[in-house]
Amino acid sequence: MKSLKSLKKFFALCLTLALALSLAACAQKPAETTDPAETPDTPAQETEAPVTARIAALKGPTAMGLVKLISDAPSSANGPLYDFTLAGSADEVTPALIKGELDMACVPANLAAVLYNKTEGAVQVLAVNTLGVLYIVENGESVQSLADLKGKTVVAAGKGSTPEYALRYLLSENGIDPDADVTLDWKSEHSECVAALASGQASIALLPQPFVTVAQSKIDGLRMALDLTEEWDKLDNGSALITGVIVARSDFVEAHPAAVGTFLSYYAASVDWVNANTADAAALIGEYGIVDAAVAEKALPYCNIVCITGAELLEKLPGYLSVLYNADPAAVGGAMPDNSFYFA
Repeated sequence: MKSLKSLKKFFALCLTLALALSLAACAQKPAETTDPAETPDTPAQETEAPVTARIAALKGPTAMGLVKLISDAPSSANGPLYDFTLAGSADEVTPALIKGELDMACVPANLAAVLYNKTEGAVQVLAVNTLGVLYIVENGESVQSLADLKGKTVVAAGKGSTPEYALRYLLSENGIDPDADVTLDWKSEHSECVAALASGQASIALLPQPFVTVAQSKIDGLRMALDLTEEWDKLDNGSALITGVIVARSDFVEAHPAAVGTFLSYYAASVDWVNANTADAAALIGEYGIVDAAVAEKALPYCNIVCITGAELLEKLPGYLSVLYNADPAAVGGAMPDNSFYFA
């Protein structure tokens, strides 16, 4: 009987020691906090591996905002985050984008809509990168408002594209019949407009930057009479005059959403730097062969370089595209893009 009592005491002692050791271990173990990002069954746990995005831009205003990002060349442990290509025309860019040889591209705003319709939604617009770059220039002082164009002759290039659509829309909205009240003398190239101004054959022209700056360097007294971006904004219709956007292949956006978000952050910072550091930005723009540095320095303040994303993108771009669509459905590819066109 005595041995049985001793055995019970022994087991009780073992249990007490085991409990004490367990409590001690719990006291020494740091308190665990649950981080949703580290929970195995949450999407945040699936961190995206760095990817090199292949990006093309056109030499001109739509590439200017990228120049700081191009220069900084951010990279990861896996290599560069971006592989940039600078092209002379959209014809060099769009086939590569469609074939999957590019991931993103800076293109004219209406071309983005055309590509969306042509590829049945295979591209998305990420951001507006350039507002209007169109100006009415005059060798004289007679034009102070759009109303002053009545009875005048304006030389211009870009018939059947954004320059014509934008000018005709603004004239109409200001009570001027573009077919009866103004003579629009269409040239095949912007350089022809500059030549007409230089020779005295014309005194008023519609020109984009940086051609405005080039023309001013050649023609004494040539002034920017009207900024069509400002004239558009005066209409207060919720849209904006837009020149260029950044598009991406929809499958790239779906596969690499974090990479797209990172790019837009870098791009916004690059735009801010370019707009705040005109001289340094112009030097880089010249170094990369986007535009001559001297021309870029004078033109940059008038190039309306921006990074418009999200809700503001959804507010401004559809209204602009609808103006083009109403002028000529082919200008946007035959149909207005639906909401899946917008990365917002």
